[in-house]
Amino acid sequence: MSRDNNSSGRPKKPRSSTRNSDSPRASKSGNSGSDSFKKSFPKAGERNSDSRRNGDNSYQARIDKKFSKTEQEPFITSSSEDKKAFGKSATNSRGGSRPKSSDTRDKYERGSLKYGRRPGAERTDEDRDKARSFVQQRRFKKVEQDVHKDTIRLNKYIANSGICSRREADELITQGLVEVNGKVVNEMGYQVQKSDKVVFDGQNITPEKPVYVLLNKPKGYISTTKDDKARKTVMDLVANASPYRVFPVGRLDRSTTGVILLTNDGHMTKKLTHPSFDAKKIYHVTLDKKLTNEDLKLIAEGIRLDEGIAEVDQISFIEGKPRNEVGIEIHIGWNRVIRRIFQRLGYEVEALDRVMFAGLTKKNIKRGHWRILTELEVNNLKML
Repeated sequence: MSRDNNSSGRPKKPRSSTRNSDSPRASKSGNSGSDSFKKSFPKAGERNSDSRRNGDNSYQARIDKKFSKTEQEPFITSSSEDKKAFGKSATNSRGGSRPKSSDTRDKYERGSLKYGRRPGAERTDEDRDKARSFVQQRRFKKVEQDVHKDTIRLNKYIANSGICSRREADELITQGLVEVNGKVVNEMGYQVQKSDKVVFDGQNITPEKPVYVLLNKPKGYISTTKDDKARKTVMDLVANASPYRVFPVGRLDRSTTGVILLTNDGHMTKKLTHPSFDAKKIYHVTLDKKLTNEDLKLIAEGIRLDEGIAEVDQISFIEGKPRNEVGIEIHIGWNRVIRRIFQRLGYEVEALDRVMFAGLTKKNIKRGHWRILTELEVNNLKML
């Protein structure tokens, strides 16, 4: 049956084709003599020119007009003149102007010259030092303000002594457990002078707020508050750390470097120095010669000294370092115990650096510098 046979009775729709009459496929179909295929399909450039001249506003004409304009005026050019022209006339979709020139774009890619670095880039060591110094200054000013005040609230007076928090101090005052100059005070918001005598639970208390300073001790300083021989002490390094007088927790000999804590909290000092609390200390030891595996095992088992057997929690070689450098962890606080352990086996300690004390490290603290402990670090010390 022929495909031209229309059995539905509907009028036939004329066939349309875009084939060129000169093509071989058109000749095979038997329509080579048709007038509708005599005219060849216009080229893109010809059709665009015709539609512009005739004012054709059809969809295809508008598309052709858009692409032909893009070909004539490219969006990005390599010449500086085209860049300037583009910067003056171009606008974004929200109505704002685009960068006036490539210099503005280059400035953004290099980073803001005002701040000296690209937004989102990693902070340099100088930026970190500035941020840390700013935080330290704020903490110091906050403590200094309390020092220069003539009077202080009684609950804050008690809290600064380290006994409890302000809220808990309010409860103690309400219960009549606090005396000021021999009289029981249960008034909320009572102002106390620094010369007043405040007694809680039969003991005098002082209004000094606990301060905790972590120092990265350099070589050549001794860990005492005063020295009869006029040698340099750690107090010279932390002279501006606190308006209160602080004391070193434990001791490091003159040639030992590393972490040392200074505070005015007597209870914390007693806690960290007493052997029963097992405050962990990690040292980086550099010896005059390589340590043998046999001597390493002997130290791990314990070396007998004058005070008894020096128990070592852990000892191992440092990865990536020569065999004369080891890490050792102890909790005992005997005088020069690390040096005496290795001297008993025939080694001399050339350098001794304490890298950790009671969970505190010297990270981000340069040699000879200090910082104030954060509240989280102080709470961790109290939980030991």
